[in-house]
Amino acid sequence: MILDKSKSKDRDKNVSIRKMIEENKQSVSFTNIVELLIPKILLVIAVISILTTAGILITLLAETIEFFKVVPFIDFFTGTILKPLGDNAQFGVLPLLMGTLMSSVIAMIVAIPIGLMTAIYLSEYASEKVRRVVKPILEILAGIPTIVYGFFALTFVTPILRAIIPGLDPTNILSPGIVMGIMIIPMVASLSEDALSAVPNAMREGALGLGATKLEVTWKVVVPAAISGIVASFVLGISRAIGETMIVTIASGSSKNFSFDLTQSMQTMTAYIVEVTGGDAPAGSTLYYSLYAVAMTLFVFTLIMNLIAQYISRKFREEY
Repeated sequence: MILDKSKSKDRDKNVSIRKMIEENKQSVSFTNIVELLIPKILLVIAVISILTTAGILITLLAETIEFFKVVPFIDFFTGTILKPLGDNAQFGVLPLLMGTLMSSVIAMIVAIPIGLMTAIYLSEYASEKVRRVVKPILEILAGIPTIVYGFFALTFVTPILRAIIPGLDPTNILSPGIVMGIMIIPMVASLSEDALSAVPNAMREGALGLGATKLEVTWKVVVPAAISGIVASFVLGISRAIGETMIVTIASGSSKNFSFDLTQSMQTMTAYIVEVTGGDAPAGSTLYYSLYAVAMTLFVFTLIMNLIAQYISRKFREEY
């Protein structure tokens, strides 16, 4: 009898719970409306971001096509002279590509070793107290406006370099390249530190148990295990350097030199875009359309860098 009573009670509870669920489904409340609307709102937001990217790409393509109707594609990408003004205007993008690549290479020479060493220290050697102090400082460094970095390069770094390197121009590609590297250090350090911290402690403990030193564990176990994240941080850092605007606009000058000389003034693609948009380029002119051709080239460069970073992350990813 007791068992029958308990079973009947359980049956009644199940029936009452089912009734409550059905009533909740049938009732229209504010919570239910919100639950129905949230997925649609999120979908609209996602579509807006996709449409924005598509709109940017379509705008760049349309105006770039107009430019290549006047300037041959081969002449643009193989020309070493860029003289956008005058009767005999020439539109070779190689001087801008050279300035962009030179500044980016200098930046990564500065950012990669310092950023990686900082990440290794924070992940493997620093105490919790030190980590709490150093990480906020890196975040402050990442939050400084790039225009401040530009004036820092022009008024502080360049005079020091001119005192060390004879013949260095007042505006040159070396100074902004170094300062861009300083700016990128927090990105490389933060992403690399996250990749190193994701390596399981069991791998470290196993290597230490086999008699490896701390340095051997770091370089032969932890770093190889986190290599995908580390390399991805390097590629994203290069992408950030390629797209930098204010530092090179202020400190590298506007000379469109096709040269490997770091002491000379050079111009990057972003600086050229700023120069053209800030000048008196009439709409519909070749100079006006050259702005979009350079912007499209920059867009492709940045896209390639991001695709490389994603490919490296997927190919060398370690799952634990």
